[in-house]
Amino acid sequence: MSVVGKVDSLWRYPVKSMRGEQLEEAFAGYPGVYGDRVFAFKSSASPAGFPYFTAREQRRLLQYRPRFRHPDKAARPVNLSEADKMGAGPLSADISELMIDVETPEGKTLAIDDPVLIEMLCSEVDQKHQLNLMRSHRALTDCRPVSIFSLQSARQLSEETEIPIDKRRFRANVYVDLASDIGFGENELVGQSLKIGPKVIVRVLERDPRCAMITLDPDTSERTPAVLKKVAQAHEGTAGVYGAVILEGMLHKGDPVELLE
Repeated sequence: MSVVGKVDSLWRYPVKSMRGEQLEEAFAGYPGVYGDRVFAFKSSASPAGFPYFTAREQRRLLQYRPRFRHPDKAARPVNLSEADKMGAGPLSADISELMIDVETPEGKTLAIDDPVLIEMLCSEVDQKHQLNLMRSHRALTDCRPVSIFSLQSARQLSEETEIPIDKRRFRANVYVDLASDIGFGENELVGQSLKIGPKVIVRVLERDPRCAMITLDPDTSERTPAVLKKVAQAHEGTAGVYGAVILEGMLHKGDPVELLE
């Protein structure tokens, strides 16, 4: 094995399109990062193939801050230690332990299933959007369970666009600091397997096709179309990579990222 980088930071997004949370450690399971995108809102106005109501329709979604009501129970599967000892198979999220409260941009806290929250989300968009809450035992991601993005890619895009690029625009689960200083180096990992930390193995499956979400500032939700334009023109519309977990376990900030030969 050869070390290709290290984990810069770990993130999950309890509610799809709302603000993410940075973690010191995270459980990577077959369904995705534990607690990642376990809730989403479905819109009657969205296409059948992508039913979610996202910040593309309501930019202020990014300014809503979800928090797990029982953060200790949301950190990892409750039976993780027992499963490790017994060599048990895949672990799934216990959705009853993953209840969420949401802090609105105005500072009000509401339960994720409070009808008032839906009223607030609908108040600034076309009334064609009728929303329903979705929840899932697996991460409600756009494509694959785990997303990876390098600091070097963010830096290269900053240079190419002459705009400071916050890595959080790309809403990855694992941000990596690659040993190579070349931007978009994670593209070279497609089709290969990575060992992250002492146990987790991730198979990198494909490059991550990007949409208008990356034009939105993660704090202000202001649009910067030049970011997506540059990704489309210079990087075939992709930035970062998607992977699937082959061997489950805990990830930690600072973990080495090794390429399996």
